[in-house]
Amino acid sequence: MIADGVVDREGVTGLARHLAYSERHLHRQLLAELGAGPIALARAQRAQTARLLIQTSNLRLIDVAHAAGFSSVRQFNDTIKATYGRTPTELRHKSHQGRDSSAGADTVTVRLAYREPINWKHMLGYLDARAVGGVEEITNVAYRRTLRLPRGYGVAEMEPVNGHIQCKLRLQDIRDLTAAVQRSRRLLDLDTDTNDVDEHLQTDSLLGPLVRNSPGLRVPGAVDGAELAVRAVLGQQVSVAAARTTASRLTNQLGDTLPVADGTLTHLFPSPQAIAEAHPDTLPGPRARRQTLQRLSWALASDELVIDAGSDRDEVRSHLLAIKGVGSWTADYIAMRALADPDVFLPTDLAVKRALAQLGQPTTTSHIAQLAQHWRPWRAYALQHLWATLAQ
Repeated sequence: MIADGVVDREGVTGLARHLAYSERHLHRQLLAELGAGPIALARAQRAQTARLLIQTSNLRLIDVAHAAGFSSVRQFNDTIKATYGRTPTELRHKSHQGRDSSAGADTVTVRLAYREPINWKHMLGYLDARAVGGVEEITNVAYRRTLRLPRGYGVAEMEPVNGHIQCKLRLQDIRDLTAAVQRSRRLLDLDTDTNDVDEHLQTDSLLGPLVRNSPGLRVPGAVDGAELAVRAVLGQQVSVAAARTTASRLTNQLGDTLPVADGTLTHLFPSPQAIAEAHPDTLPGPRARRQTLQRLSWALASDELVIDAGSDRDEVRSHLLAIKGVGSWTADYIAMRALADPDVFLPTDLAVKRALAQLGQPTTTSHIAQLAQHWRPWRAYALQHLWATLAQ
């Protein structure tokens, strides 16, 4: 099994088969490139996940062991001691991180680290403008949403606190903790060093003033590639507000209802299977878009098309463009947000043309594409700065 960064022996066999390699060849390649085989890498990943949870969460240590993927507490204790030279209890004591007394028994609070700066106002505004009713909400300075996870559902609440993102997670199954943390990080683009991005873009005469005025802009990602792809199709050739309304209607019709509502969060975003099997007349939007939506959903539901952080970007793009009704804008938008491609640009985007017109630039597609060449390899971040000028 291979899911959200967790690998076991069965997963190694599956990965080798997927890559058309023998297990021995895969082992040799990883050993040559990374200095460790797949099983050793998986154990290191579990140890790293466990250390993160020990030092930054309010979980009991036995729950940390299960959440990190250890088969027994003894294995957990031995691995942590061997890797870090301290027992789990000593690591926690050193971190001075106790349990969050304000959180419920089913809530885990984790600190998500990132390198400053982060422009939270832009991130929150972007997500707020696109928030799907029942799935997402903004409360004060926090972003909240439901999560469809491998073993159940979850609810995440994220906000900046003292140089990190405080992430409160309510999980149906604690074993989904690693997946929930990774998806939250991807959504907020926390693994990017925005100093490198800003330093590069500041050298451009057009973007430089924008970057200096709004440092730390990140590219909003996605917690689920399939969900993002569906929402991208719903947003084709309509306003952001219209796409949000349509996605909310779709969620109300086909989304799974949470056993217990969490504030205004009541649903999971519809699964590809639910959309694919729905009667076409019940789906929102024009007939052509409904057909595109179901073609995409069938491909996603059957795993013919897989959109996640580990997918090959070129393969995904080719597959998307082969679906009737999916164009370049949609495929590139999905690559930017679901595949974390930092160099995606949308030269035909109407908002980009409006932003450049305000900056006194010609708005022909050819001129925009040529202009964007100066912003490589961070064109997706340049795009955020252009969009931000309209928000301001």
